[in-house]
Amino acid sequence: MSKKNTEVVPIDGSEEKPRRKWPILVLAILLSLSAVAGGLVLSLGVEATLALVAGEGSEDPDYESEEHASEGVMQDEQHVINESLVVDPLKEIIVNITSITETGRKSSRFLKLNLALVFDANAEGSEHVAERKIYIRDAFQNYLRQLTERDLSGTVGVIRLKSELLRRARAVTESEAPKEVLISDIIVQ
Repeated sequence: MSKKNTEVVPIDGSEEKPRRKWPILVLAILLSLSAVAGGLVLSLGVEATLALVAGEGSEDPDYESEEHASEGVMQDEQHVINESLVVDPLKEIIVNITSITETGRKSSRFLKLNLALVFDANAEGSEHVAERKIYIRDAFQNYLRQLTERDLSGTVGVIRLKSELLRRARAVTESEAPKEVLISDIIVQ
């Protein structure tokens, strides 16, 4: 028996061309590099990223002094976000709130709240924030005692809570220096 060399020829006369995978590979590499570059810019900032790419060290004396200055401020329980915004943590707040069961019976629950007040140190009246910190805490406690468990449910409840606390902080300090209330822990038990 003899072997015949047979060749398969497509009917329409077109030849199959091998697929080129290199454009997809190049595209994947470019997307990866742009993701890394974007992450660096977001985490370090534009100037620090450019300095890193250029190979420059952190020889900027202002950068080192800011780093040491923020460490000293953190020891005083305040943290400087930028030149004017200061984060001032408040002591933990624990209050009783009202809870209504499915049967309609009222019961008491505990609300534990850890928060910090962000204020603008350059704003008019910002000196009142440190002076009146205990009054701010008292105003927060008075408001929190009036809440029910339903008031704190969901994202809308937390947003409303933060806005009401901020409104009270501004009222106590008699200024627009308080910019935001940050909640680190909120526990209803």
